[in-house]
Amino acid sequence: MTGDGRFDDGKADGAFRTIGEVARALGIRQHVLRYWEEQFPSLRPVKRSGGRRYYRPEDVALVERIDRLVHREGYTLRGARLALEAGAKAAPAAEPEGDGGVIARLQAIRANLTAALEA
Repeated sequence: MTGDGRFDDGKADGAFRTIGEVARALGIRQHVLRYWEEQFPSLRPVKRSGGRRYYRPEDVALVERIDRLVHREGYTLRGARLALEAGAKAAPAAEPEGDGGVIARLQAIRANLTAALEA
């Protein structure tokens, strides 16, 4: 994920990144990242002394997924949270290789529709 050249800071691909580094690399403002931490329980960067946030590679990947769902696919924050939860519950071993995550996407759509009906 970070091997694609987004981070040209000389750090290893698996290195922790500050909120500023993640914000610059992904084009997302820092206050948005902090808000998403409140809205998405699975987004929990490491916090060190003074409250400094350090994003692990899996945190950066999650931010990219949230950004794609919200800004490119038109999900609401609640819908994106439900889609991510549905994707996490889907058993990866049950999906055939090479399907591009079709089952997970369908489950996310179903969760989104269910949430819309309940609202």
